[in-house]
Amino acid sequence: MPLIELKDLSVRYGEIEALRGISLSVEAGEVVTLLGANGAGKSTTLRAISGLTKPASGDILFEGRSLAGLGPEQIVRLGIAHVPEGRRVFPGLTSRENIMLGASNRSGVSKSDIAREADAMFDLFSDIRPFADALGWTLSGGQQQMVAVARGLMAKPKLLLLDEPSLGLAPVIVSKVFDIIKEIRRMGTTVLLVEQNARMGLSVADRGYVLETGKLVVSGNPSELWNNEDVRAAYLGGHARAS
Repeated sequence: MPLIELKDLSVRYGEIEALRGISLSVEAGEVVTLLGANGAGKSTTLRAISGLTKPASGDILFEGRSLAGLGPEQIVRLGIAHVPEGRRVFPGLTSRENIMLGASNRSGVSKSDIAREADAMFDLFSDIRPFADALGWTLSGGQQQMVAVARGLMAKPKLLLLDEPSLGLAPVIVSKVFDIIKEIRRMGTTVLLVEQNARMGLSVADRGYVLETGKLVVSGNPSELWNNEDVRAAYLGGHARAS
C-alpha cells in the first residue's frame, strides 16, 4: 500500500473550497512534488495531512490508517513531520536548541541522546555547524531553512512534508538545500515537497502532481511533466514560479 494516500479530499475555508476532491499517493522512499500557481491548494494539502487543517470531506490514509480525527501531535507521533513555509525558527533559541525541539514528540529518549542526534545533524547540515550555538535571529534565511529541516528530521519521520524550502533563498543556497533533500531520500525518508521553483522540485522528484484552483489536473514523472506543453507554459517557462 502507499505510505500516504489522499482519497477525494476536500478542504473549505468558509465559503472558499481550497481543495476539491483531490486523490494522490506517495510510496515509501519516494520524493513527490506538488506544483501549481499561488493559491492552488498545495500548502493546504500539507496542512490537511499534518492535522493543522480539518478536511471537509474525503480521507487521508497513512500506512493504511485513517488520520481522521487525529490532532497534529498524534500525527507527528505516527511518523509525519511538517516543515512549514516561513521556517518558523524560534529567534531566542540557539540553532542546536531549535533542532532539539524536533524530538519533543519522541517519548523515552534521554536528553543526552537527543543532544547527540542534534549534533549529528550538523554533519548533514555542515553549513550551520559554525552557528550551532548562535541564536536563531542571527542566522541568514538559508541557515534558518536548514535548521527548520533538521528540526523536522529530529522527529524521525517516515514522511517529511516540506513546504517551499527554497522560498526567498539565493540560488547557491537553493542548490545546497536540494542536495540535502537528495541525501534525506538516500537516508530512507519519504518526502512530499511543495516547491515554488518547479525546475528544482522536479529535479529531485520521482513523480509530481499539478494542482490548479484546488483540483488535481495532471500527474506524472518529471519527464512526462516536463514534456507536457501546458505544464511547461504555466510552470517551467522563463517566468515559471509554482508557489
